[in-house]
Parts: sequence; structure tokens; C-alpha cells
Amino acid sequence: MAMLDRETEQSQQPTSLDNPPFVRTNLPKKILTAMRRNRLRDGRPISEKPITLGRVGSLEIRLAQTEREIRKAQRLRYKVFYKEMSAKPDSHTKFTRRDADAFDAICDHLLVLDHDSPKKKFRRREPRIVGTYRLLRQEMANLYGGFYSAAEFNIQPILDTHKDRRFLELGRSCVLKEYRTKRTIELLWQGIWAYVQIHKIDVMIGCASLRGTDPKALAEPLTFLSKQARAPEEWRVEAWPEISVPLDQMPKEDINDKQALRLLPPLVKAYMRLGCHFGESAMVDHQFGTTDVFIVLPVENIDPKYVEHYSTASVKDAVAMHL
Repeated sequence: MAMLDRETEQSQQPTSLDNPPFVRTNLPKKILTAMRRNRLRDGRPISEKPITLGRVGSLEIRLAQTEREIRKAQRLRYKVFYKEMSAKPDSHTKFTRRDADAFDAICDHLLVLDHDSPKKKFRRREPRIVGTYRLLRQEMANLYGGFYSAAEFNIQPILDTHKDRRFLELGRSCVLKEYRTKRTIELLWQGIWAYVQIHKIDVMIGCASLRGTDPKALAEPLTFLSKQARAPEEWRVEAWPEISVPLDQMPKEDINDKQALRLLPPLVKAYMRLGCHFGESAMVDHQFGTTDVFIVLPVENIDPKYVEHYSTASVKDAVAMHL
């Protein structure tokens, strides 16, 4: 079960610039240098000590607390995106065997840890990081260059239309193959739901990926997304014109809905169940071998039954600590 949600590795431009991000100028060198050192923090950490945001059996979800944990998450991303999937590493990524960029420094990193993983020889026993999600809050994006997904999609119109809302970008999601189960995905969403409440998030956005770079081969699932969850005008987002691919790749009446649904990645189906909207167009990412769609999920759209489902005792305890 593939679980992909990441963005191409490019430096990011401030959201206020008019030029589209894929032709943007670089950020000031001193900011990029600081970001790459993984030293930037917003002064409002959730805790100096690990706080469980959710627990299912031996699996725990919480935020990364150290740079070492972030590096482990980057190695996990490399293993999934570059070794298992079809992403093409540059020389630096191949040498370090980590999927890393400057934005890792200003994001929070959600981790799924297995406390029952086998002990490695000559190493102390410690939980194994088996899943991760990267979270970028709007206040951090505004300070250090904008949202990462702006490299592929023109998101400024929805930011301008909803200036009173607090946005959170979800990205770089992956889970080790042997852990891609329903309980792991549910645990990820428990962690996200706790984070959303702690930081009073109103809207979640981000890119989700379908494997493959031929939109015609993905015609049925792409058109199905347009048919079932097309964004209303106030939430409409387009890929930048030079890289835009229409979601409508075939007549909607010709779609076999059940077959199209089966062809969608589990993560995309999870977004649909929660009540998200999809952008007007997609784009092909040849570096990662994917076709990316944009998701918009206003928190108010989430079905109450899922809110109740993800509001576990661990989530409630974590949120209560920050009220």
C-alpha cells in the first residue's frame, strides 16, 4: 500500500511575490543557511519532552524532539521515496541517503514509533521510526519563504480569500512497507488531529501523489477526483499554467466509479473520506515519478464521526496540556 505525499526539492519563494514559484529567485543566503542547519525554531515547542499524541498497541505517535530523530525521518523518507518508489536522487541525496531540504528546519515532524521492534546488534534498544509526516504551519511559512506546495500550485488566491483562517501544510508522508496497515494510518491521523487542535488550525492543505507520470494512464482516478470532490470556487486551486494537467482526462459519464476508487492511493481515499476538496488541475513530477494533486481540507468539513473516532484518550490528554 503506497503512501506518498511529498513535494519536489526546490528552494521556496515568499508568498507575497507575484512570479510563480517554479521561476522564483532564491531566498537570501543567510536564511537558507540557517534553515539547512536545522536550528530555526518558533519558540513555541509542544514540549521539551516527548508527548504521546496517540497509541495503538506497540505503536506510538508523537513529534520529533531532536535533530537526530529528524535525520532518522529523512532516512526513512529516502528508503521509501528513492529505494522503494521511483524517485531519482541527486548526487548529494544519494551520498547522504537522506531525503532532506531546507524546509525540514522550520517544520514539525510527526513520527510513528514501534516500541517492539527487534534490537539491533551492538546497539541499545530504542523505538524504531516507521512512519512520518511533515507539518508546516502558516506562521512559519510566512516567516521563512511560504508554503512548499506553492512550487507546484498557485495557492495565493485561497490564502488571500481566507485571511482569517490558520493554514497547515501536510507533506512528506511515508510509512515503511511492512507497517502500511489501517491502524498505522489511523495513528497518523490521531497525531494530526491532536496537532490541529493544539495549534488551532482551520485548514489543512498539501500535495498528494498518484504513482506514474502519464496522466492518460491515470485518466480514470484523476477524473473521478474531479467528479467526486471538486473544490467550490472559494477553495479552488490551479497548478501553475506551464506545468498544469487537467483532472478531467476523460468524460465523467464513462468512469467506472468502483474501479476508479480502487486505483486511488490509500492516502487520497483517506482524504476523501474526511471531506477534502481537490484542486482544479494536477501536475507531473518526473523527479519522483508521480502525478500530484492538491488537497484542501477545511477542519469544519471533517465528518463528526471521524472527529469522535480520532479523539482518543491520548489525543485529549495531549490537547488538554496545551489549553
